[in-house]
Amino acid sequence: MVKLGDAKAVRIADVDRAAARACADRVNRMLQHRRRPRRRAQPHRRALGRSFLSDVDSFLSAVPYWLNPKITEVAIRARASMCDLGGKTDLVLDQLKLDGAAAAGISVVPDCGQVPGMGTSLMVYAMSLLDRTDHVFMWDGGNDQHPRPPFNYISTFNIAGLTNEYYGEAVFLRNGEVTRVPTFLRGDYEEVEFPAPIGTMEAFVAGGGTSTAPWTFEGKVQTLQNTTLRWKGHFEQWKTVMDMGLMDLEPVLVNGVPVVPRDVLHACVGPKITAGPDDRDFVIVRVKAIGENDGRPAESLVELIDYQDEETGFTAMERMTGWDGAIVAIMNARGITPRGVKPVEVAVPAKSFVDELRRRGFALTEQVTVR
Repeated sequence: MVKLGDAKAVRIADVDRAAARACADRVNRMLQHRRRPRRRAQPHRRALGRSFLSDVDSFLSAVPYWLNPKITEVAIRARASMCDLGGKTDLVLDQLKLDGAAAAGISVVPDCGQVPGMGTSLMVYAMSLLDRTDHVFMWDGGNDQHPRPPFNYISTFNIAGLTNEYYGEAVFLRNGEVTRVPTFLRGDYEEVEFPAPIGTMEAFVAGGGTSTAPWTFEGKVQTLQNTTLRWKGHFEQWKTVMDMGLMDLEPVLVNGVPVVPRDVLHACVGPKITAGPDDRDFVIVRVKAIGENDGRPAESLVELIDYQDEETGFTAMERMTGWDGAIVAIMNARGITPRGVKPVEVAVPAKSFVDELRRRGFALTEQVTVR
């Protein structure tokens, strides 16, 4: 936001003042190292509220997903444009109900993380490369460059976000209709090949990746779906965890004490998969759109593979998540996005978004094949 968004100032709010200060200091060191203008990031102690937002043009909410509907209400009262990192489609649908209240003056765009968010915009971009689109498929995932036991997986974000994605159902378009599909369904499992050094990964259904897009494109495309990429073996392990009931939210009695299974899972597994200082991650987003160009069968393939940045220390997940949110926050501030509460696929102009990704050095590739 400071370097590429022409912001006069950026405020960072956190309930932990030390965390906010460390973040602001890190940003300021990076900017000065690159001899950027001395616009500073400033930490703030206050929780997010109207007073904090009184003179803010646009902000990114990076708090846990269950707080975003309430923060949307605060943003509307403060007349401050907003985007967030999302994470729960049902809550996004609640936010969209506030469209009328926001329409007079601000833009609110939920679900602006990696997927949904960046992946959503890349879906729309892949569709734009065809004259007509019938089917859209997306594969994505963040993983360890050098997988290690016990799950061949590291988490670069809160484990509650991971289990939220793994548990429940996804919403897809199949045969042109909105369809709810259980997560970890064996019938949707597949193996997908990527260029060396990656090779073969497995893909399966996890929740939330499509967000509101199935409703937006219902009646316009036949298929729209997203599956999650992991190193081989991960699916079977976590399928077993799910089948054992360890992701359930209903308390069970243990020696007469009510215990939530998912809380136990978080406490036991979280430390084992949290990324450490020696871990290096990478993120893949691949989108294939199938349809027609000039009356002939055609498909477009858009792919982004990003690795942890050794120079800045930003993980690939930080870049692919936070920079997507920052791009949308900048678009909100510049009036590029429509007023009101709109989903990513409606609010964010895909071509402009792709241009901004490339401006930030992302190695995005695209190709269109006509048969």
